[in-house]
Amino acid sequence: MGHGGNVIDELVTDHREVEELFGKIEELPPGHADRKVYADQVTMELVRHSVAEEAYLYPAVREHVPDGDALADRELEDHATAERTMKDLEACDAGDPEFDRLIGSLMSEIRGHIADEEQNLFPRLRAACSAETLDQLGEKVRQAKKTAPTRPHPAAPDKPPANKLLAPGAGMVDRLRDAMSGRGKLG
Repeated sequence: MGHGGNVIDELVTDHREVEELFGKIEELPPGHADRKVYADQVTMELVRHSVAEEAYLYPAVREHVPDGDALADRELEDHATAERTMKDLEACDAGDPEFDRLIGSLMSEIRGHIADEEQNLFPRLRAACSAETLDQLGEKVRQAKKTAPTRPHPAAPDKPPANKLLAPGAGMVDRLRDAMSGRGKLG
């Protein structure tokens, strides 16, 4: 991935890529096998994105933004809900009746989360941090996404320091599993 720019630009780019994948899922008829492939791609992107936010964005929000603890806690709750949905989705094939319900739920959860971050959290973070701080956070987020897990791990810690210690190992195992299984690859 590696988009460049400050943390807000980086994460907004991720949001647009996830929305593009959602659009591809919505264009396909129910039961189409590629819906599962795109759902796996969405999950891979969202997990990497979430792990990076949990490691660097939310601690920065807590440190710099007025009422940042409450904001970060709400975002972590959103992540936990989405991660449970992704874990359930992981076990479904595109033809499974539960697949459509779960992907619809995930899209709704993520779209609400994105809107909240972009309309509320990001403007507050931009107002509270220097351009240099935002650029440094952007680089940390990009680095974290390179080693982050690609599969949901709902029981994993979501706050530093434990998340920073465990995520790279889980990420390595996930990427090996993905490579061996072909997960997230079209036909």
